[in-house]
Amino acid sequence: MTDTALNTAPKARQKPARPGTLALLLNNSLATGGLIVLVLICVLALAAPLLPLADPDVTAPADRLQPVFSAGHLLGTDHLGRDILSRLIWGTRVSLAVGISATLIAAFFGSLLGLVAGYAAGRVDTVIMRGIDMVMAFPYILLALAIVAVLGPGLLNALYAIALVNIPFFARNIRGITLGLSRREFVDAARLSGKSPAQILFLEILPNVLPVIVITMSTTVGWMILETAGLSFLGLGAQPPQADLGSMLGEGRKILFTAPHVSIIPGLMIFALVMSINLLGDGVRDVLDPRLRAGSLTRPVARTAVERGKAAVPAPSEQGGVLDVRQMRTEFRIGGSVYKAVGGVDLNLQQGECLGIVGESGSGKSVTAMSIMGLVPTPPGRIAGGAAYLEGEDLFAASDRRIRDLRGGSVAYVFQDPLSTLHPLFTVGDQLKEAISTHQPLSSAQVTEKAIELLSLVRIPNPKERLSAYPHELSGGMRQRVCIAMALANDAKVLIADEPTTALDVTVQSQILTLMNGLRRERNAAILFITHDFGVVSALCDRVAVMYAGRIVETGRTDDVLENPQHPYTAKLIECVPVLGEPERRLDAIEGRPPVVDNLPEGCAFADRCPHAQPACRSGDLNLVMSSVDRGVRCLYPLNTGGSA
Repeated sequence: MTDTALNTAPKARQKPARPGTLALLLNNSLATGGLIVLVLICVLALAAPLLPLADPDVTAPADRLQPVFSAGHLLGTDHLGRDILSRLIWGTRVSLAVGISATLIAAFFGSLLGLVAGYAAGRVDTVIMRGIDMVMAFPYILLALAIVAVLGPGLLNALYAIALVNIPFFARNIRGITLGLSRREFVDAARLSGKSPAQILFLEILPNVLPVIVITMSTTVGWMILETAGLSFLGLGAQPPQADLGSMLGEGRKILFTAPHVSIIPGLMIFALVMSINLLGDGVRDVLDPRLRAGSLTRPVARTAVERGKAAVPAPSEQGGVLDVRQMRTEFRIGGSVYKAVGGVDLNLQQGECLGIVGESGSGKSVTAMSIMGLVPTPPGRIAGGAAYLEGEDLFAASDRRIRDLRGGSVAYVFQDPLSTLHPLFTVGDQLKEAISTHQPLSSAQVTEKAIELLSLVRIPNPKERLSAYPHELSGGMRQRVCIAMALANDAKVLIADEPTTALDVTVQSQILTLMNGLRRERNAAILFITHDFGVVSALCDRVAVMYAGRIVETGRTDDVLENPQHPYTAKLIECVPVLGEPERRLDAIEGRPPVVDNLPEGCAFADRCPHAQPACRSGDLNLVMSSVDRGVRCLYPLNTGGSA
């Protein structure tokens, strides 16, 4: 085997450190505390037949109302001389069984009704939901009391009553989710493939609804136990001599002042049991929410955390410019893994200049753009090093208030999908006016006038009428024009456009590019344009920076890079672009896949996919070597410069 073959062996992949469900749950201290308490209570309840406990139903009038820590009675005795510890453990066993059983019954029938109503719609939905509304018209506790009064006192009847009054809670929640899922494309595809309504309901929709059912159950068990205890407290649940927590509490209320421990002890058990279940239920809800499964159960904050440590903050470059990014590093901590999404990026943007960032999906383009103004979500993201200077001001050292003032003011963003950027419940006029009034002290009439002016500027016909339109009433190109108008509302010095034309057809894409280019020249604004298409770069950008695995591998004037690519990755990207008038030109594809940024190989990250790789490419750290002020390449053997071709 040759040395080259040996060196091309992939770096051993470490075992993924992404935390599992249990690890995420234990990361939540409150949920962990609830789990520990609940497990201890359940173990005691299940072990009741094995423990050396007194008979919970045997009375001993001579030993009545013994205090806590009495001989032979650790928690004392009640008014009939029965051992409180024994009754407490057996009563907890009963309360848990009733609460869990009632929850399962309510979840089964309520979810079934919700699934059928949401999927069938029409008359079936109307009949089911009107019946649910009738049940919910009565206060649930009064309805439960009425049901027990009809069926007669007893623990089993109380279970049925509690389960029945909670069925509407599950039905309404599941019906709303099912109603939305039944209109989705995957359900239409299943219907067209010939699946029956039952198959669609239980094989396609139910798996999507199941996490919601589990979450609802986890947060409902505690409430069911409380309701059961309430009925027993009133004498409608467990009947003497059977013990449950509610009946013990009810019996102790009569002697609360003479022997308070008789009622306080079961009350504390109810409190501990319900609180532990609720805390655990909240933790389960967070764990099953995919948006919170990022190694931390904390929702993202308003600004990316900056943790530059003790490393020296790099000074601005000698080139100056309106935006100067120096050695910026952005990482994502997920469990025990650290994903180096941006691994030391240098960018310089002059006034009136358009700089394009090109690369495959996952190369770090969008993270680079969002890091500049602290838009990367924390957790799990963080800025681990470097600096970003806006006209000499270090953005990473600025206060949160200062960053809020700069966002949408001096630095504006245009994102890829305008339909998700714009709020669906507000008109485009309201949103455009908000962008203006947030940064400019203008009267209402002046704000409206400026909004109309901005819509005219981005070539939207009938701008005054369009102010009252909602985003869904506009085409994709019109929505993107509105987003550009919002970005231009405050004469931003830097406009960051993150693939703003990807979702548009070719004609509209050309119009948007022409519009942005014209506005840039009219307003002398700098544009940081992110794309994966060299064709777009050639039409708009003055300079281009090619990114791979979180680092810039080549940079230079657009014409120079397109005509004379020096990095093999850049050459491969250019070969993927079709050229009009050259139908015989072969479109090449890049073999392999980009490396995962939590396990980057040594040396050049592109070496495993590069046809010109040498053994020296797989060791050490490669620097971006600048041959001139604008031209640089991160490669030991660049193309077309006398190196290996």
